[in-house]
Amino acid sequence: MFRRNTPPAANTSQPIQAVERITSVLGSGLIWHGSINGSGGVRIEGAFEGEIALRGMLVVGETGRVTCENIRAQTVIVAGAVRGNITTTKLEIRASGRVWGDVVTTAFVTEDGAFLRGQIRMEEAVELDLEPAPETTPAEAALAESATQPAEPEPPSKNSKPAPKKSSRATKNATN
Repeated sequence: MFRRNTPPAANTSQPIQAVERITSVLGSGLIWHGSINGSGGVRIEGAFEGEIALRGMLVVGETGRVTCENIRAQTVIVAGAVRGNITTTKLEIRASGRVWGDVVTTAFVTEDGAFLRGQIRMEEAVELDLEPAPETTPAEAALAESATQPAEPEPPSKNSKPAPKKSSRATKNATN
């Protein structure tokens, strides 16, 4: 009787939505030590330790664990755990996200329940100091290089039969 006709409130917990495109995924069962550099979006659901410098988006999923001295990426979304400093134009820490490290950013978003132990420094602009984007990928460069080189003869396969040898007896009979 005294109710308003309003729809029920939607669930406030949102799945991680990427405006930018995620091009690579480190799955939840994987552990990787090394570096991730380049362009494109990366989602980490497993464990990663090393260096990250991306011209794109980094998403640390709920099962993701990242340990880096410095993370540099255009956009960083954390729903898992990150140990290390973050330099980004936009940082978003979800309710399940945990960050231990200092942050330098131009935009900062958190959900209720997010955790950050470190300092936040807000800047008008952030310099990520990323290497310039290569004009071609290493695979494209290798393909172009192989196209410009002359083709080498293929080694004989195991199934190919060698040419029959002429016997010395046949050549003697032909000369007599």
